[in-house]
Amino acid sequence: MIEAEGKFVIPGLIDAHVHIVHRLNDAHLTGEEVLPMFLAAGVTAIRDTGDTVVPQKMIARFAEAHAVSCPRVFMCSPLIDGVTPIHRDIGWSLTDPQAVPAFVEDMAKWGVTTLKIYAGTGRDVGRRVIEEGHKHDLMVTAHLGPYRAQDAVADGIDCLEHIWSVFNYIIPADTKRIPGHRASLDLTNPLAQSLIKDMAERRVMVDPTLAVFRNMILLNDLESVHQHPDNAHAPARLRQQWDIYRQRISLKPDTLELRRGEFLKYQELTAMLYRAGVPILAGTDAPEPYVPPGFSLLQELEMLVEAGLPPSAALQAATINNAAALKQESQLGSIEPGKLADLVILSADPTTDIRNVRRIEKVIRGGCISEPAQMLKLVPLE
Repeated sequence: MIEAEGKFVIPGLIDAHVHIVHRLNDAHLTGEEVLPMFLAAGVTAIRDTGDTVVPQKMIARFAEAHAVSCPRVFMCSPLIDGVTPIHRDIGWSLTDPQAVPAFVEDMAKWGVTTLKIYAGTGRDVGRRVIEEGHKHDLMVTAHLGPYRAQDAVADGIDCLEHIWSVFNYIIPADTKRIPGHRASLDLTNPLAQSLIKDMAERRVMVDPTLAVFRNMILLNDLESVHQHPDNAHAPARLRQQWDIYRQRISLKPDTLELRRGEFLKYQELTAMLYRAGVPILAGTDAPEPYVPPGFSLLQELEMLVEAGLPPSAALQAATINNAAALKQESQLGSIEPGKLADLVILSADPTTDIRNVRRIEKVIRGGCISEPAQMLKLVPLE
C-alpha cells in the first residue's frame, strides 16, 4: 500500500532516443551499469535507436529480469548506413535494396521494434527499409543525410531523429552562403512551411533531442553544461570520456553567441512543429557527452517548455507520444485500467512547473516500487 494523498502521479517517463552499447564501450561500461540511473529519474522505459544487436539483446534480457532496478528496454537495429558506416562500431553497411528484405527479417527475429536509417543511406535503400519494415510491423526512424526529409516523408517514414533531420532540409540554397545562416534562418520560408505541412498531415513524429544539441554540438564549453549537477550521477569512467571529448572539440568563446542563436533556432523550429500538429517525442541521445542517462530526459522536458511547449505537452512527449513511437500505447504512456503499472509519484505538480518532474518520491515499474536514492547506489561511480 502506497500513501499518495496530496501527491501527483504521472505515467512512467520514456526516453525515445538512447544507446545502451554505443559510447559506453569507450568508457569500458556495460549497459546494465547505468540502467538504474533511468529509474532514479523516473524513466521506466527506453527506446534504443541504433546499437549492435547481440549485446543489446543481452542488456534487454538483464533489464527484464531486474525490473526493480532497470527500465524496459526496446531494441533497435544497428545504424543502417552506406558503404563505410559513419559509426563503425554500431553501423551496418546496406547499399543494395535487394538485400534489405533479408536484413529486416533478421532484425525482426532478434526482436527489434525499430529500424534506424542513418546518415549515409540514400533514397533507394531508405525507401525499401520503410517498405519492408512496415511489412513486419516495425517502426522506421531516421537520422537523415543524402536521403532528404521531403523524400523520406513522402516514402512513409514514421519518425525523424534529431532536429537536424528537419532543419537541414529547410535551408534555401542561397541562404547557405550567408555566414552564420543557421542562427538567422527564416523559419517561415516556403521550403520550411511545405515540409512542416507534409509532416503534420502524415503524422511523422520528430524526436528533437535538444539535450545533445545543446551539450555536444553547441554549448559543451559552458560550465553550466559540463558541470551540471546531473552529471555527478554518472560513473566516473563515463564522465572522464565526456571530458576528453570536450577538450578535443575546444569550442571557441568568440563563437558562443552565434551558437546560442543557432540553438534557439532549433528550439523555435521544435515549437513550430508542435503548433503545426507534428507529434513531438522526448529523447536525449544518452550517454553522449554530458547527456546523463535518465536525468537528461528531465533536462529535455525543461528545454521543450523553454521552446514554447506547455508543460502538459512536454509530458505527453515523454509518455503517450513515446509509447506510440514504440507501438505500445495500449500498454504504456498513460494511467488507465488494464495498462502496465509504470508510474512516477511526485511531490509537486509538473503541469504548473515542468521542473517538478524532479521532485520524485517513488518510481513504479511494472508494479515494482523503486526509491531513486537506492537506484543511484547501484550505479558504479568509480
